[in-house]
Amino acid sequence: MRGTLVILLACATGCTSLHDYVRHGFKVGPNFSSPKAVVADAWIDAGNPNVSSEPTDAAAWWRTFGDPTLDSLICDAYRQNLTLRAAGLRILEARAQRAIVVGELFPQSQQLDGSYSRNNASANAANPIPNRFYNDWTAGAGFAWELDFWGQFRRAIESADAQLNATMYNYDDVLVLLLSDVANNYVTLRTAEQRIRYARKNVEIQQGSLHLTELKFSNGATTRLDVTQAQSNLSQTQATIPPLVALRRQAANQLCILLAKPPHDLEQVLGERDIPAASPMVAIGVPADLLRRRPDIRRAECEVAAQSAQIGVATAALYPHFSIAGSIYYDAANFKDLFTGSSAGGTVGPTFRWDVLNYGRLLNGVRLQDARFQELVIQYQNTVLRANAEAENALVGFLQAQQQVKFLATSVQAAEQSLGLVEQQYNEGRADFNRVFNVQQTLTQQEDQLAVARGSVSQNLVQLYKALGGGWQIRLDGAAATPLDAGDVTQPAQEPAEPTTPTPDATL
Repeated sequence: MRGTLVILLACATGCTSLHDYVRHGFKVGPNFSSPKAVVADAWIDAGNPNVSSEPTDAAAWWRTFGDPTLDSLICDAYRQNLTLRAAGLRILEARAQRAIVVGELFPQSQQLDGSYSRNNASANAANPIPNRFYNDWTAGAGFAWELDFWGQFRRAIESADAQLNATMYNYDDVLVLLLSDVANNYVTLRTAEQRIRYARKNVEIQQGSLHLTELKFSNGATTRLDVTQAQSNLSQTQATIPPLVALRRQAANQLCILLAKPPHDLEQVLGERDIPAASPMVAIGVPADLLRRRPDIRRAECEVAAQSAQIGVATAALYPHFSIAGSIYYDAANFKDLFTGSSAGGTVGPTFRWDVLNYGRLLNGVRLQDARFQELVIQYQNTVLRANAEAENALVGFLQAQQQVKFLATSVQAAEQSLGLVEQQYNEGRADFNRVFNVQQTLTQQEDQLAVARGSVSQNLVQLYKALGGGWQIRLDGAAATPLDAGDVTQPAQEPAEPTTPTPDATL
């Protein structure tokens, strides 16, 4: 008899022994462990003197720019952004869904009922009753409780726990994206302002040159060509300003949206500041840190865990369902006698149901859940690869943009000196205006490129901190107000378990 029981349990659980069934927590289906993912051993630029492999402190990375206006915008966006609030409400949805699933562990059907009827029996029935007209009062309660013999409901709770964790990590991921969007738009705005300042400075210089050529032309010291060249150069530089003004306005409008406000003039809020700049050194830890720091990777892992539990739910449908059902009722002709002891009745007893003719559908249901699991594992691994690439791209962009700034700064300095010399030579008649024209064009272009490069350094640093998964820790700061109540967005419900990764062969 004992050997028969072991064989039955082995068939039902996909385990090779009763010990395995017990080790799985009296549940069919696979236990979950984190899928394997390929991660680089080190960063490609790990040997760069500006890169440190020390653990990064990216919790409040925007403060590295030392810009109070940016700090204020980040705080306001965190408190007010609508997309973030929607992500927070999805956590509440997941919590309610988990509570519903937990309720399935208890008697699934519980109800009270009652009725009253006035009856008229047939006088010509085969066995007529003495009183053809009578009342019937009833009141009762019933329940049905399917026992979680194969772990179906506990696996469903595991799945709901993992889904709840996934929504929490999704909130963190939305928060990371929000903070980087605020910083990127702020840097774009400040970069546009710097480019406008450079352009207006060069407009003033070129207006002076135009005035000088007009004086020389009127005195017969030069030709009309100098005047037209000066006018062309001036107009070309003036033409660069309107798109930059539009770019600044568009960045400001996007900041308004991120702050959950209608687009309006942010001049008083933003004031006048330079492009945010940070230290050329950056600490980024090691690539493996991404697996635990980036919320999108953790979310993908939780989605795999949730689907793994669904394999167990589907597997449980293959086997008998054991239940206990019962009812108690009171039945009387007169209401005053309804709740007396002699009016009581009831039933209670075990039942079982086994869907023996549905194995084709049920077995394919397990295969369906397993295929979805394998798909999510691949998506998880792909998420890890993309995260690694995003960090590498941002890092190389940050380092190379710094080099570009150094070269452009030297180039601009030389162009400014060249412009002073060539203007002096032109005034003295030792150089023609064509040289002035060329040097002014070069200076205008290189100063614009320098502003863009400085903005690129900051934006690549923002992208790097985003790729490293920094910023979501702001919700752990007790001093900061959260979009939901303090207890609504906290730590994930639980970490995934760590036995063996499920495989197609382990599910049955």
